[in-house]
Amino acid sequence: MTTSLVVQTSFIGDTVLTTPLLVQLANRGPVDVVTTPASAALLANHPAVRRVIVYDKRGADSGIGGLVRLVRRLREASYDVAFLAQGSTRSALLVLLAGIPSRVGFSTSGGAWLYNKRVAYRDDLHHAARLLQLSRPNGREATPEELRPTLHPGEAERRAVDELLRAGGAAPGDALIALAPGSVWGTKRWPYYPQLASALGTTAHIVVVGGIEDGGLAAEIMGAAPGTIDATGRLTLLASAELLRRCAVLVTNDSAPEHLASAVDTPTVALFGPTVPDFGFGPLAARAAVLGLDDLPCRPCDRHGPERCPLGHHRCMRDLPPELVAERVRALLSNQDRVA
Repeated sequence: MTTSLVVQTSFIGDTVLTTPLLVQLANRGPVDVVTTPASAALLANHPAVRRVIVYDKRGADSGIGGLVRLVRRLREASYDVAFLAQGSTRSALLVLLAGIPSRVGFSTSGGAWLYNKRVAYRDDLHHAARLLQLSRPNGREATPEELRPTLHPGEAERRAVDELLRAGGAAPGDALIALAPGSVWGTKRWPYYPQLASALGTTAHIVVVGGIEDGGLAAEIMGAAPGTIDATGRLTLLASAELLRRCAVLVTNDSAPEHLASAVDTPTVALFGPTVPDFGFGPLAARAAVLGLDDLPCRPCDRHGPERCPLGHHRCMRDLPPELVAERVRALLSNQDRVA
């Protein structure tokens, strides 16, 4: 039996995409995860995780003092192997100082010089598949079933969603369409969610998901589609996954809600502007549509998406019409096969 430690202190979506790796490692023995405060609650109830270790690297655990405290804690657990799903030098130093004998990470990572096993970073794979490769010395690629991320909302999350929907006027069994208009990257935000909500508002209850910082975007949507339910900033991440599980379809930018929906297998329409799915972060739900302007010569312009368009026109999002998005939503609602 092998006791594994996984270090994943990147974005929320990266934590979701690490869950296939956690599931595979759990077949070999106990798995603990070092992650951020924001991501830690996502892994609650997950059967593949023995313990979540919160590392607030930009807050309470910042600096050398926080690193040393966590090193001491990890040393007590006597891990056999560490998997560096987040590849900074700080993370590599953490597991080295913790005395973990086997340290596995990508050969392209900043901390790779501190690993004793380096795995090729495959640009041709989805990121969930790349992460899964860390635990596969034979290089076998994942099947679709192995690749699907997983989250496990519990009773508290179900109650929170029940209350939110009831307060918003949605009865049990009503059709729900989720919209996720936000992103931490400015150029990833598609500007036509209000128009889309207006077009779809007679089809189902519209629910806006996101963080408290997305409240202004939700207000715009509510103005265009009265009766819209605003869930921004009102649910935990795990409860948001439960809400998405109940939705007939999600429309989202290239951002964390896309990955939450993949983990609960909600049909998804993902809108890509400055980034492209070939970077490895497309939807993994069984039924999904990816929309973007493939013939735009300036696209992609960035691995993440800058705050402002480098050329000043933001055509990658502004030229993606709401009518096309609504058409794809209706195709998923009508239970048609997966669309490209």
